[in-house]
Amino acid sequence: MIVVTGAAGLVGNVLLRSLAAEGATGLRAVVRPGGRKTSLAGLNVEIIEADVRDRDALAAAFRGADVVYHTAGMVSIARGGSERLRQANVEGTRSVLAASREAGVGRLVYTSSVHAFVEAPWGTCLDETGALDPTSLRGAYARAKAEATLLVLDAAREGLDAVVVFPSGIIGPYDFRPSHTGALVLACAHRRLGAYVHGAYNFVDVRDVAQGMMAAAAKGRRGEGYILAGHEVTVRDLLRGIEAATGVPAPRLRLPIRLIRAVSFAIPAYYRITRQQPLFTSYSLDVICSNCSMSPAKAERELGFTRRPFKETLEDTVGWFVQQGMI
Repeated sequence: MIVVTGAAGLVGNVLLRSLAAEGATGLRAVVRPGGRKTSLAGLNVEIIEADVRDRDALAAAFRGADVVYHTAGMVSIARGGSERLRQANVEGTRSVLAASREAGVGRLVYTSSVHAFVEAPWGTCLDETGALDPTSLRGAYARAKAEATLLVLDAAREGLDAVVVFPSGIIGPYDFRPSHTGALVLACAHRRLGAYVHGAYNFVDVRDVAQGMMAAAAKGRRGEGYILAGHEVTVRDLLRGIEAATGVPAPRLRLPIRLIRAVSFAIPAYYRITRQQPLFTSYSLDVICSNCSMSPAKAERELGFTRRPFKETLEDTVGWFVQQGMI
């Protein structure tokens, strides 16, 4: 039996689809109580509602599992909300680890993030030797993911068969919610983005992440971590790629980053007033202005990880949004 926490999310539902496509049976999806299950419609999976912080409920859901994929967590590009992030990402992971031990889980694959690492200096490339130091990170999300990752690695040293994957910026089809990157694609398609700022980030296809996670479960070494990075893409090239895929002209006005930083205090209020999902915050500006050079070499070497062309990812993402009537 295979269990996936956070199964209704982008990574979780695509992972279940990938497992099913590979012929896996006995799939169990753990979703939060009362959460939307639209992304799981039509999949041959057993759905169990459980709060990720509820150790007893998780232990019952994990009993008999050969592999547990822990993808549940909270993603945020805001600077605040540290306690909510800790509860979801740190305390939730602590409960998953305890439940895994209690249920005798064969292997645990934890989905961390490249944000858990201390940023590599300019001119260097981030790899798995990077530091995991929550006190040195910007943003509550990064700190929570680093802290949770350290818990998993400690558990592996104590005997739990656990491995960690570190995806970069995830994008792809089956983005029902949608994710922050998916929201950016939709904003461009609906002409809601009038300008952009200079920067870049590393994006990876969610389907490649799912394949990397499955390979980590099968071939990853206990207590090891694997960066699942994709391609470095500038903001300008991302928007031009969305334009090519949607046929909607991308914004041409590039605003100075200093100007955006000067008014960044007003950005959260703007999104609250307009009731839009945040696309840019002071934290996300820090991210796209940081060093986004990341190496998936270890995952390629040990897991056989591969990355499809980013153009294909964008075209498939837009095509899926069209099929869903979201564009």
